Amino acid sequence: MSASEPRRRVPSVDALLRGEPGKRAARSLGRPVVKLALQHTLEDVRAAAAKGVEPPDDDEILARALALASDAATGLTPVINATGVVLHTGLGRAPLPEDAALAAARAAVGYSDLEVERVTGRRGRRTARAELLLRSLTGTGSALVVNNGAGGVLLCLAALAKGKQVLVSRGELIEIGGEFRIPDIMAASGAKLVEVGTTNRTRAKDFRAALTERTAMILKVHPSNYRVVGFTAEPAVADLAAIARGAGVPLLYDLGSGLLERRPGVPAEEPSVAEALGQGADLVVFSGDKLLGGPQAGIVLGRDDLVERLRRHPMARALRMDAMRVAALETVLGAYARGGGADLPVWRMLREPAEEVRRRAARLAEALDGELEGARVAACASTVGGGSLPGFEIPSWGVEVRVPDPPAMAARLRTGRPSVFCRVAETSVLLDLRTVPEDRIAHLARAVQYALEGDDVEDD
Repeated sequence: MSASEPRRRVPSVDALLRGEPGKRAARSLGRPVVKLALQHTLEDVRAAAAKGVEPPDDDEILARALALASDAATGLTPVINATGVVLHTGLGRAPLPEDAALAAARAAVGYSDLEVERVTGRRGRRTARAELLLRSLTGTGSALVVNNGAGGVLLCLAALAKGKQVLVSRGELIEIGGEFRIPDIMAASGAKLVEVGTTNRTRAKDFRAALTERTAMILKVHPSNYRVVGFTAEPAVADLAAIARGAGVPLLYDLGSGLLERRPGVPAEEPSVAEALGQGADLVVFSGDKLLGGPQAGIVLGRDDLVERLRRHPMARALRMDAMRVAALETVLGAYARGGGADLPVWRMLREPAEEVRRRAARLAEALDGELEGARVAACASTVGGGSLPGFEIPSWGVEVRVPDPPAMAARLRTGRPSVFCRVAETSVLLDLRTVPEDRIAHLARAVQYALEGDDVEDD
């Protein structure tokens, strides 16, 4: 059979839309959405047919397209995170506390004093309250809040070093998720990257030797998603700060994960915001949706004059936050101000004793008892995730479910209702209970049962 024969049997978009199932789908989900989903699906079918693969029947093609269209039409779907990755980037990183989520919802459904001072009636700054809280929590001179951490770094480079040189250790030319690379962000800002030292060993004298009259900044990047171990060396922040002061240029410290304050159990090599500022960094940048436990945000703290230059840069407006995230961030920072930072969902999960997690795992296993053979409580290790604390594992417990085809089981869990994300091993799937709260255990048990039966159940 020639490759052209399977291609001839691939139906057209219009033919599928004219059929009664296609018409019903168009009425339910919207014709433009269904049409585009069919186009994407048929592209894959045609590509396979070009290699001689027999195309599926029309009903299967339509079903594939409708799964894509339905996913787009229904928007974000709540999921149960049974991976044990606390700051799971794909699942939204830090879950917000309930009061922060409610604050965001209130900001979304009506008007708010986002950019107006109620006392004077004059125009205000949308992140003024969040910035005041940040200043009070860290003792820093000024604060600026933008869309995300990468945006904060880009703004600092564009506003303070465009067309000039920025010194960075070769061991800190990081790449984070989505192929965000320091050299690329440097190029986008207009600054000129100058690599200093070697991948594993960079010393203070290397930075001194690299200084020129065109140097505008020293950039230190915390390797928050990897570790360089073995024969290594790096200059202390205080030493870099002294070199920067001597050269009359700022030291920018990209902390990444944003540990606001030192907490018990956190590895010493994870720097806190307070420590970075205390060691002499002129500007510190970090994310809001990692160890801070808030919404996506980029937070810049430091010297008044430098932050003011950032605030006045045209890029700052393009990177500003929306009202919902401003409201959520204010609520999370307010919790820190009242001494309740340890009670945020992220820190509750990170610090929960393993024995408590084991009890939840036992309850899940009990709920599955009689429905499933081969389910057992198993010790495991959770991770922080989100580009934070690489290599740091937290003792945990989960339920291991032995199945003939673990990847297929994981796929059924992901596409069920409720949607469940788990870990996949060679002969089983593992449900890590550290990231599953008590009130989701019954839902998780039903999801596992229905995934095994090849059906799904509506989440309550």
